[in-house]
Amino acid sequence: MANHSRRSFLRTAAAVSVGAATSRGLPQGNRRRVFIGSNKPDGILAFDWNPDTAEFTTAGVAAKIANVDWIIYSADRKYLFAASEVDSFNGKPTGEVASYMVENGALKPLSAQSSAAKGTCHIALDHTGQTLISADYGGGSAASFLVKEGKLSSALWTEHYTEHGPNAERQEAAHAHFASYSPDNRFAYINDLGGDYIHIYSLEAATAQLKPVGKYTAQPGAGPRTLHFHPNGTTAYSMNELNSTVDVLKWNKSDGSLAFVSRTMLQPRIAYAPNTGCDTVISKDGRNVYFANRGDDFIFAFTANPETGELTPIGRTPSGGKTPRNFVLDPTEKWMVVANQDSNQLSVFPRNSQTGELGNEPKSYPCPAPMCILFQ
Repeated sequence: MANHSRRSFLRTAAAVSVGAATSRGLPQGNRRRVFIGSNKPDGILAFDWNPDTAEFTTAGVAAKIANVDWIIYSADRKYLFAASEVDSFNGKPTGEVASYMVENGALKPLSAQSSAAKGTCHIALDHTGQTLISADYGGGSAASFLVKEGKLSSALWTEHYTEHGPNAERQEAAHAHFASYSPDNRFAYINDLGGDYIHIYSLEAATAQLKPVGKYTAQPGAGPRTLHFHPNGTTAYSMNELNSTVDVLKWNKSDGSLAFVSRTMLQPRIAYAPNTGCDTVISKDGRNVYFANRGDDFIFAFTANPETGELTPIGRTPSGGKTPRNFVLDPTEKWMVVANQDSNQLSVFPRNSQTGELGNEPKSYPCPAPMCILFQ
């Protein structure tokens, strides 16, 4: 582990082990419950987080659902939804989308449905909480579900993409990777890493119906992985996995279209390891934007122009482990937590709220194949 001795790691591991036996139910005092999606059979793990000391303690297995890639809350935090990247569910060649009621820091199963195809890697809930969209990497497809009192309907809309890009190894077929919604909730977006497109749909949230209205075409071979909207309501950032770049886009409110503004490189033109861009985090005030990159394994911090969203680099920080899959700011925004998938650990960095800079000496906590971090 970066910046940690074997002895300090063993002390951390021991503390987490003790936490597993003592930290059950709701966290006490200033602590918060955190759920971690894990790409292992247990699926969703529970931890308690202390923002005063930046410490995690384990609180057991929250839900046994295999190979969880993504978890999200409803706006009121009463329900949690999960995407399971399996190749079959209920006898069908699909992934699984599941929902849970959150009770006293625990998860109670509510519903489970088949997605459109195998390899469900992402889900997104619209701003009204009525429509959930899933994206299937393996099957190159997407589906929508109606949500009522936390329960999912069967899929009401599906799309199977057929485009593929010039990267023969990674773009041999379509690979839907991410779903998102416009700031006004009138449009939905599906990033297709395999086809180099962001598909744009009009959304009828009350019926979970989507209608195609256009596409954003990425640079050939870029592989658009994720899309995040800046708080200014006009800027979006598309993370391109395959060439480690970010497209800064302008969102058009009238028709939902995305227009290219500029491109930011996360790597020098000569990279010294196979590199892929991964995820994006935007501070609540929109002053800072962070991007994760795998291979060289770093978090790249930027300041953002509040009106245009244009990016100015602050600097790179090693991710604290191998393969940063997901990362988030804690609710205080004093800490950045990174899910390092291939080194099986959570790494916690102090953050300077004035400058946006991250510290270089993280605390690390064992966690099997962490994929997604969700603070309650």
